[in-house]
Amino acid sequence: MKRVFKSLLLLSSLLLFTPQVAMAESYRIDAGEKFLSGIANVATGVVELPKTIIITSQRENVFYGMTVGMVKGIMHMAGRTLIGALNVATFLLPTDPWVDPQYVWEDFETETSYRYRQTR
Repeated sequence: MKRVFKSLLLLSSLLLFTPQVAMAESYRIDAGEKFLSGIANVATGVVELPKTIIITSQRENVFYGMTVGMVKGIMHMAGRTLIGALNVATFLLPTDPWVDPQYVWEDFETETSYRYRQTR
């Protein structure tokens, strides 16, 4: 009887830790993804300038793209670079992406937008 009780106790304790092991694996993936996307956004934030100028020029006209598009591009460049640096600094707290699209080269025809991050 003692042996059966010990076996059941051991089995129940192993089942208790199974969800934590699965969550630990997704935590590492989420934290690593946040770190790498932060590095990529810091390195490629400057691409926001020509991207926004091109998108604004195609939507409106070339003059508007070269003036307003340039100002918006500088703001998007600073935003993507700063958010990337923040992602690198806080990668241990995995969250949903702040920048949409997450990388500058994804969906190049869409202007960048920003949203509040929620902890996963």
